[in-house]
Amino acid sequence: MSAWLATNLIAAVLLPPLLLVLLLTAGLIFHRRRPRLAMSLIILSTTALYTLATPWMGGLLLRTLEISRPIGVTDIQKAEAIVVLGGGRRIASAEYGGDTLNGISLERLRYAARLHRSSGLPILVTGGKPGGGTLTEGRIMQQVLLSEYGIACHWVEDAALTTWDNARLSAQHLKPKQIQRIVLVTHAWHLRRALPLFEAQGLSVAPAGIQFSSARIDSILDCLPTPAGLRDSTFALHEWLGILWYKLRSFLSESNP
Repeated sequence: MSAWLATNLIAAVLLPPLLLVLLLTAGLIFHRRRPRLAMSLIILSTTALYTLATPWMGGLLLRTLEISRPIGVTDIQKAEAIVVLGGGRRIASAEYGGDTLNGISLERLRYAARLHRSSGLPILVTGGKPGGGTLTEGRIMQQVLLSEYGIACHWVEDAALTTWDNARLSAQHLKPKQIQRIVLVTHAWHLRRALPLFEAQGLSVAPAGIQFSSARIDSILDCLPTPAGLRDSTFALHEWLGILWYKLRSFLSESNP
């Protein structure tokens, strides 16, 4: 079993919806021997599922991760390159006849193309093959930029399996060219985890987040559970879990030089 697979299996167990399913299952198993415990687990899991599945809670949790506003013209003018983080692929996509980018990666790439056209800054795309497949995220992003936007990448990093890899391996491409100031394109909820990792590589980072969230309740529908609400809550909790994991790994590294 690869380290990437093991990490994602652990994360799946610690995050909804699987965590809530496990709690509910435990409640059903103990309902005869420990009725009070069983009822507590059932109420906890169902209440948590309902709450986390509401768009309001999903937006609220995503907002806790946002550390910047949309990037300004001044920040772009000071930068020397644009770095785009891959956000995943669709492996063996039937309609494309092979691996292609998922929606998250395409959203990031589209915004990077917009920033490039307004600034002329060179683009670095980064992403490997987490989970297998044929083509890396980096190579697919390079192809999409060229074929659909008419933009040629200056650098392609295609070995990264994690956000930490994205930062470390991207820096290896940029530093030989004396590039220190970058625009980092990713989702707004991903910047809290990604930005410090790039800064740790000695880079000056201007965050260019996309899809900033809302925590407002605009209608009753925001308080009703939806698949999109649960997805957003899971994204947010996954990011906080990743942040804690990186902090723990950093602490262990410092404790065992």
